[in-house]
Amino acid sequence: MITGKTKICGIFGYPIEHSLSPLMHNAAFKELGLDYVYVAVKVAPEDLAAAIKAIRALDLAGVNITFPHKEAVIPLLDDLSPEAKSIGAVNTIVHCGGRLIGDNTDGKGFIRSLAEDNKIKLKGKKVVLVGAGGAGRSIGVSLLKNNIQALYLHDIAEHKRNSLAVDLRSISPANKVKTIGQAELPQAIKEADILINATPIGMRSTDPSVVDPILLTKKLFIYDIIYNCETALLKAAKRKKIKCANGMGMLVNQGAISFELWTGKKAPIAVMRKALSA
Repeated sequence: MITGKTKICGIFGYPIEHSLSPLMHNAAFKELGLDYVYVAVKVAPEDLAAAIKAIRALDLAGVNITFPHKEAVIPLLDDLSPEAKSIGAVNTIVHCGGRLIGDNTDGKGFIRSLAEDNKIKLKGKKVVLVGAGGAGRSIGVSLLKNNIQALYLHDIAEHKRNSLAVDLRSISPANKVKTIGQAELPQAIKEADILINATPIGMRSTDPSVVDPILLTKKLFIYDIIYNCETALLKAAKRKKIKCANGMGMLVNQGAISFELWTGKKAPIAVMRKALSA
């Protein structure tokens, strides 16, 4: 029951109607008996500054930030966590006594999903990361903080992969990060232990696999961050009986970390996951 004491959290994005975050967060609040509610709010780019100001005015407990605001929101905040500073993007805002602190739980959620859902140990692994956008940036930073041996970074836009590589090399030994073009992709996948799709390729039923299925071998673990459909990449992996996962674990775990930042309570991950699969 919503009362005058109910604390409000939410997610700002544009568009936002597709978001599954209200389902999992409200299920979590109910499970723990917390007097919170989570709502999705459509915020156009030109309204972002006003929306962020409203967090203080309306005394919201905190919000998630999604496309297209993750970078644009940074100048509007009072401070950033070390994680958000490293990544250069924010997906979570915590309201602390009038101060708005930006954090980023995407990369941590990805790492937690790998470790807890898929029992993958990253130390010493070679990873091919396809996609140098916001998701790729978060994942790349977190991979390098978890002692991987090498990161092969691919994006069809050469300037994007080169730009991200420069940033990643600033937080790790430079020789750990290698940019690769289309011609170098087969050899990199052959050497790799993990292949990650951090692009939107696969969201449409007509999309091809983000990499040629002929390159996939049973040595790989394949992680596709797309969670709302089975991509051509995952279909190819399953045909070849290659271990793989979609992005549902990342979605749940990044949401759980945000939940814990706002409430100070351990997130009921099983409940959150069940809410998304209902």
